[in-house]
Amino acid sequence: MTIGDQASRRLERRWAPRFSFRAGLEIEWGSAVLRGNTRDISSNGMFIEVPDTLWVGAGFTARLHLPQPVKLDCLVKRIEPGSGMGVSVALPETESQKLYHDLLSALSPPSR
Repeated sequence: MTIGDQASRRLERRWAPRFSFRAGLEIEWGSAVLRGNTRDISSNGMFIEVPDTLWVGAGFTARLHLPQPVKLDCLVKRIEPGSGMGVSVALPETESQKLYHDLLSALSPPSR
């Protein structure tokens, strides 16, 4: 492994493929509800465009606006000031897991 390969691996820590995906969502933060949009999505996370971000390490519940809403438990992993935040996601309910995985399957390119 060359030094360039090591640097690339440090910069790109994602292991799941990401897909461009735009959808609205609501962030439940205490008694407040924040609104944002997804920019991209993967099996283990997403990027949320929101004017006011939380901080790295903050946890919250989000509802992804799909024909059948999907509840997600999120943890902020990184911040892009002025753009939004990258979050990891966990799916607390079996129905949410199925809906989320169905969405990812629909976004995946067909296998050859």
